[in-house]
Amino acid sequence: MPTPTPLDFAFSPIRDLHQDRTRRIHGLFQTAFGETERPADTYCLAHHALEGAEAAARAGDTSSFDWYQAHPDANGTALATPTAVGPRIVVSPDPGRMLRSPISDTAYYVLGPDTTVASANELTLTATAYATAARHGFGDLLADHAVVTCLLRRKALGDTLISWAITRLPGTVYTDHVDDPAVLGRDLIHEAGHNWLNDALTSTGCKLDEAETFHSPWRNSPRPAFGFLHACWAFPLTMIYTARVLAETTGSVRRFLTGYLDQQRRLLETTTTDHETALTLIPHPVLQQRLRNVYIEALTL
Repeated sequence: MPTPTPLDFAFSPIRDLHQDRTRRIHGLFQTAFGETERPADTYCLAHHALEGAEAAARAGDTSSFDWYQAHPDANGTALATPTAVGPRIVVSPDPGRMLRSPISDTAYYVLGPDTTVASANELTLTATAYATAARHGFGDLLADHAVVTCLLRRKALGDTLISWAITRLPGTVYTDHVDDPAVLGRDLIHEAGHNWLNDALTSTGCKLDEAETFHSPWRNSPRPAFGFLHACWAFPLTMIYTARVLAETTGSVRRFLTGYLDQQRRLLETTTTDHETALTLIPHPVLQQRLRNVYIEALTL
């Protein structure tokens, strides 16, 4: 089978954002930013260090604050495991002990002095998921926008899988899994897609009008342009991946992914008019067209 054409995730404003933000954060830690380092990796890990240091400062925890000061990568470099898209940090935090605060509507985990890597089986699963996604054209997306993976609950195939990303910790993915790399690859792509779009909107200075809403078939409710466009970007990415990966799946996994793709086709078809209207709210023509291209490709599946 020929190798699928990789989707184009290169976007110079995002690259510039990664370098500038990392330089600023490292400046707070009085640490030099190495221009030869992987910008996306250092960008992600610098945000973990910043978040950890801020929390330590608020709590008066001098020991933890000093640790982050000495580890502006939140020790992520030492925790990383090799994958097809570069060194990744894979952890398996206890969902019941994850943090909740005003910075996020959902629970989150920050790398810190007590962080340990996931089990050997989980590392293998995640590395295989990265390789699978890369083989089907999503390597660049995961290389730059899924640097840290937090594996949460292991569930049975067919159970509801919950995954998310938060803007304060870009490049980080939180997700349940079913112990299958093809399915995990789908969910890594979905959340990396959200991280990509968050960075794209920030780096181009796009501030979407929140007054106008659009019906989201995924939530069966009206959503502001920000949430609607996120859905119309992330779900099409998973549709394209699923259509490509199906040929190498069998049995229950193949049936599950086939059902998922069929469901997403039906949902996406109901958004065509609203999607084109919502795109007009994005003033950056290159970004607007990038979102349109992925959406149109998904409609053809």
